[in-house]
Amino acid sequence: MGEVKATYLVNGTTNMEKKADSIAVGLTVGSWTNLPTVEQEQLKKHKGRVIKVETLTDYSLITIGYPSVNFTNDIPAILTTVFGKLSLDGKVKLVNLHFSEDLKKSYPGPQVGLEGIRKLAGAFDRPLLMSIFKGVIGRDLASLKEQMKGQALGGVDIVKDDEILFENDLTPLEERIRVCKEALKESEEETGKKTLYAANITGRTFHLKEQAKRAADAGADLLLFNVFSYGLDVMQELAEDPNIPLPIMAHPAFSGAMISSPDYGLSPSLLLGKLSRMAGADLVLFPSPYGSVAMAKEETVKIAKELTVSDVYQRAFPVPSAGIHPGLTPKLMQDFGIDSIINAGGGIHGHPGGAPAGGKAFRQAIDAVLNQRSLKDAATDAEELRQALSLWGGE
Repeated sequence: MGEVKATYLVNGTTNMEKKADSIAVGLTVGSWTNLPTVEQEQLKKHKGRVIKVETLTDYSLITIGYPSVNFTNDIPAILTTVFGKLSLDGKVKLVNLHFSEDLKKSYPGPQVGLEGIRKLAGAFDRPLLMSIFKGVIGRDLASLKEQMKGQALGGVDIVKDDEILFENDLTPLEERIRVCKEALKESEEETGKKTLYAANITGRTFHLKEQAKRAADAGADLLLFNVFSYGLDVMQELAEDPNIPLPIMAHPAFSGAMISSPDYGLSPSLLLGKLSRMAGADLVLFPSPYGSVAMAKEETVKIAKELTVSDVYQRAFPVPSAGIHPGLTPKLMQDFGIDSIINAGGGIHGHPGGAPAGGKAFRQAIDAVLNQRSLKDAATDAEELRQALSLWGGE
């Protein structure tokens, strides 16, 4: 029989064994000591078990095992089982879940994965570079095309929609994809460099599959998906559909409501790392440790590890984001390695030379780190990087 082991961070250090037992029983059979022996025997296989109680300074870590016979093997059922009403019970944070091997087989994991994205981009042995459309709400298709081409000319590997660019009359999905692909074709003819486009799919939940198929038919290279507004199970449905053959980029919008508190919700590494990968994300965005929406470095490294650690699933690309500029490239590569994506918005569009120069500055910074040169040294013969360092600073 399979099992999910849930680890909680619980406020307090006294009577934690009793607390653990109440969780194990309360979230499974409901009561135990008052049951007749014959009922205890009947319900034994359903009862949660206390695996470990570890006392810290002000908190305790409690690990409970939940028998798979109690739930259907899907993320909503499991989260309801292990953290449903418990999430309302004071300062309790779900920090990790461990799935038995038989349960893990029911989840798709990344359909293309880190290696597959590299093949699509034709980029190996370095971090990929991604940029973001900015200020496109209220703009028309011509403006979008111009912005797309500028980013691609800078040598970025992926350009993604803004997560708040929804279906609209000015830039409807299929027309948006058409003009963006035209821009990318023009750029590739000029530079010989291929750039991928991630289109944001939005709308009512039961219409998402149809919109994703439309995006695929129109020529999108990837799907951007606001997974935490819709739910992990919705992303899993998209990932498992053979008629939607596109990698999925999971955006962290709304996840802050679930991960930001030290006392409540889920840990970032569980939600943005393990569960996102299991449910089918090929790339996962999360706040970087350095930028405008900074997350603790320890947490970001844990997310990246969950996305790339050896498992039954393909690896997913970690994408630390927000407030990234070329001067941060050495830190990004030191902390997340080459199997990561450097994602920039203002750090590309805000370059004095425009988006093409911003992309070139990042590529020059990446090359400098790979060649073990300081950015200041590399900037002596790389004008775009020199201008970026003058504006934003860097090593």
